Amino acid sequence: MPAQSKPVQQLTPFGAALAGALGGCFSTAIVYPLDVAKTRIQASPSDPKGNRKDKLSMTSVMLRVYKHEGILGLYRGFGATMLNTFSMQYAYFFFYSLVRSSYIKRLTRKLPPGSKLPPLSTAAELLLGAIAGGLAQIFTIPVSVIATRQQVGRPEKSETSDTTDREADDSFVGVAREIIEEEGVTGLWLGLKPGLVLTVNPAITYGAFERVKSLILLAKGNGSTKMGPWLSFIIGALSKTLATVVTYPYIMAKVRIQARSDDAEESITDEGSPHSYEHHHKHSKHVGAIDILSRVWKREGFTGWYQGMEAQITKAVLSQALLFMSKEQFEHWALAIMVFIARLSANRQ
Repeated sequence: MPAQSKPVQQLTPFGAALAGALGGCFSTAIVYPLDVAKTRIQASPSDPKGNRKDKLSMTSVMLRVYKHEGILGLYRGFGATMLNTFSMQYAYFFFYSLVRSSYIKRLTRKLPPGSKLPPLSTAAELLLGAIAGGLAQIFTIPVSVIATRQQVGRPEKSETSDTTDREADDSFVGVAREIIEEEGVTGLWLGLKPGLVLTVNPAITYGAFERVKSLILLAKGNGSTKMGPWLSFIIGALSKTLATVVTYPYIMAKVRIQARSDDAEESITDEGSPHSYEHHHKHSKHVGAIDILSRVWKREGFTGWYQGMEAQITKAVLSQALLFMSKEQFEHWALAIMVFIARLSANRQ
């Protein structure tokens, strides 16, 4: 067992980031159809009275997408989402590893020689995670906006065969170009503010995970630094559920901002015409998370803030738990990739 933990400890921040990114893509790819259904549920508005015409269970949404769009509909935006997941996970794990290692080195210098550094407090883990998440959000959110637009699709696209929709460019570059034309370059950073607030989500997840892990390993008392995959799965699932419940209203608001679903709802409600969507969509100013949450509260009350939370938890918990289970294996793979690249560079020299 010590032989397995040694290579993981040799990983640089870049190696840890690569391992996290590979694991994130793997877990997201497995549950991707759930991700599409989750996004559509969160972006789906109610009528002015707070009523919903459609049943918004994850199963019913997936069946409806399959019926109107086929199997490819369940993988809309897959490329953009994988790019977003890789870049977000890489950036998060890189910044988290970098910030955490720097913080630990700083604390170690203050300790008496030969003394052991105690486990970081929950508050310290949360703060480090929030800093890393904030830095990652700033650099990666444009890809998230494009992925969300692709997953949600165009209004009434699955119910009608409009010529404009067929001719529209739904590729990664096409969606990016459309966002810039309609909303300017800043449109690629829609949802940044709630995204920064939501940095507390991975902070809570990883903070809770590391805290529970340290307590369990301390209780074992055998000097081990690893848990079994199933125990990691359970603790990862519980940690992600806690983080999701705490932050869900902002998660839902962020999706609606990036999908522009709230603007569509407003224009259809006010003008009573689907045609008014495009006009309003192109000339509306960016709305904030508080604006959206206020409108949802007026129409649906407190429960409206948690529309689609079951789908979010199902997708997020499965994805996060798979990530925690596979993280150590991907760390070994990341180390192998880094060794291969190092040898390749040495041979070229």
